[in-house]
Amino acid sequence: MAEHDVHEYSRALVTDIQALADAEGGSIPNTFTQHVLEILEEAGVVTDAALAYHSSRGLEIYGYGMPEDGSSLDLYTTDFNLTPSSSKLTKAESDRLFRRLFAFLGKHGSIRPNQEDNTDVHDMCVGVEKALSSVPKIRLFLLSNRVSTTSAPEPSEFEGIPVTYELWDLARLHRHETSGSIGEPIKVAFERPLPCLAAHSDEPNYSVVLAVIPGRQLAELYKEHRTRLLELNVRSFLQTRGTVNKGIRDTLLKAPGQFLAYNNGVTATASDVDFETDEAGRPIAIRSMTGLQIVNGGQTTASLHHVLTRDKRDLDGVHVQMKLTIVDPAHLSEIVPRISQYSNTQNKVTLVDFSSNHEFHVAFERVSRSLWAPATDGSGQETRWFYERARGQYTDKSAEYETRAAQRKFKLITPTRQRFSKSDLATFVHSWEQLPHWVSRGAQKNFAHFMERIEKSDPVVDVQYCKRAIATSLLFQAADRIARTHSAGSHKRLITTYTVARLSLEAKKRIDLDRIWNEQGTTDALDGALDELCPLVMETVISGDRHVSEWAKKPDCWDEVSRIPWALPAALATELTADPFEIASPESTESDEAEAAVEDIPSEEWQALADWAREGRVLRSVDRQLADRVAQRLSQGRRVVGAQARQAIEVYEDALRQGFHPVPADLDHETA
Repeated sequence: MAEHDVHEYSRALVTDIQALADAEGGSIPNTFTQHVLEILEEAGVVTDAALAYHSSRGLEIYGYGMPEDGSSLDLYTTDFNLTPSSSKLTKAESDRLFRRLFAFLGKHGSIRPNQEDNTDVHDMCVGVEKALSSVPKIRLFLLSNRVSTTSAPEPSEFEGIPVTYELWDLARLHRHETSGSIGEPIKVAFERPLPCLAAHSDEPNYSVVLAVIPGRQLAELYKEHRTRLLELNVRSFLQTRGTVNKGIRDTLLKAPGQFLAYNNGVTATASDVDFETDEAGRPIAIRSMTGLQIVNGGQTTASLHHVLTRDKRDLDGVHVQMKLTIVDPAHLSEIVPRISQYSNTQNKVTLVDFSSNHEFHVAFERVSRSLWAPATDGSGQETRWFYERARGQYTDKSAEYETRAAQRKFKLITPTRQRFSKSDLATFVHSWEQLPHWVSRGAQKNFAHFMERIEKSDPVVDVQYCKRAIATSLLFQAADRIARTHSAGSHKRLITTYTVARLSLEAKKRIDLDRIWNEQGTTDALDGALDELCPLVMETVISGDRHVSEWAKKPDCWDEVSRIPWALPAALATELTADPFEIASPESTESDEAEAAVEDIPSEEWQALADWAREGRVLRSVDRQLADRVAQRLSQGRRVVGAQARQAIEVYEDALRQGFHPVPADLDHETA
């Protein structure tokens, strides 16, 4: 994470919190707490969070959360600094804040009698007392706008209940705020315009120019943009292990002046180019390019960078020929694969390789690489999943870190077990989509069918899509481990895909993929169901005198497996969601509808609802606070969006069911 980016985020955060606190008439720490809790609710980290500030000797708490499913009791405390860059949150400070928060667990009973019945702190004390009788775990959250120098404390317990600690400092908040962001097109400006020769073309969607670019300049471009420069490439740089790369490096080291003669150069695309022209209007030099991509010649580009940075050669006298195609952005996915295919002669390239530059995979890589997977081992260390859109990207990325310590850190954050390829993705999704007979036909055929379905459905590749797709990977891995324990042997992958498909069918796709993502794994109930189902699937797939591999490829095999007499265990049935989980669900549409519905209700009505609920004590504290916030935002001309809008509409409908009248009684009387 760039230090500059974190600094800018920190400064903007303080400004926003001050403005919000001033507009809403609240305290700055409370406003910050609410802001962060909204972020965490949107990310699915917390639910039903409510503010309730209380401080006394040795104790401080800012709020609490009790998810409706009873999965945890959450308590929140805050550290907010108006000049966060002036100091860091030390271990001693964070430990003290966690101790003061923990103290509430033991003292809430003595606090309650001193609170009026209609206060948020009273509600919190009542809720915590009730939760402690049945809750399976307690989570303590410290929210800070400073960068922490330490990690959260080790798990502990309170009266036999496990207690975990979550430290959300500035760096972690920044990661989550930027998670899922998409990179901007690469723009390159040449101090000295690059001479070029334009080829005449009557084609409306693209044109071609030839140029010679200094090798150092190409190496510097790779140094700045790394593999973003190769996003539309069918392969990634595989270091210097192959003969082609070794030859490139040898030429650069031993005969740099002859590099132009020996090397095939690079093939590039751009969406827009600013030319210098002659008197006739013909392009003669390139001033700048937008959307630059190296679609063939990635190994040449990365080798130049390697020699410049690792071998410490200045690359003077090294020049590289470049064929640049200016492509209308609307036709990138159509034209670029052909450019890659017809210009690539180095190694065997498969169908999977040629789909690397498809817009679906480019988008999936960008979004998935920016996601941070929740920490689930108590260490607080979040990790990344690595989608290998082109072969060798993981190795290439690891090689960017020059020291062993840096490489170890990369692999800690991006473990090998969380690397997956395009064909892996097709396997995971098709298993969930109940197409195991396609998965059984092998990576290439299954992937081809996957791409056919992508072309027809044209899914929106957003954060939700990627999280749910990765969740199917975690489900597949769990089934794979269980198939191993049942001695599936060489047929393990076939058994795994059929087991996942049969489970998906029986559950009607109501396995909670969002929960799998949030917990980065499957539940005990889900593992138990897989363990029960797997041997039944084996009996059908591995049976009689059939050739197992050929039998598994047939739709008839899936037909038989789908009719295996088996019902979901009761433990798993209780975990199912109300609606099926499609990988790309219409949540964004639901959010849009909820946002519009919220805005249709006047701010005065929201405030009346909050006052009515507070006086009659008919809604939860968190719901009353939500109605207050919505009223404030609407009165200030601000929008209520996303999960908060959906929750607000649920609160409004619940209030109507419990007797809330949108029009005040006196107004009814006057109107009458």
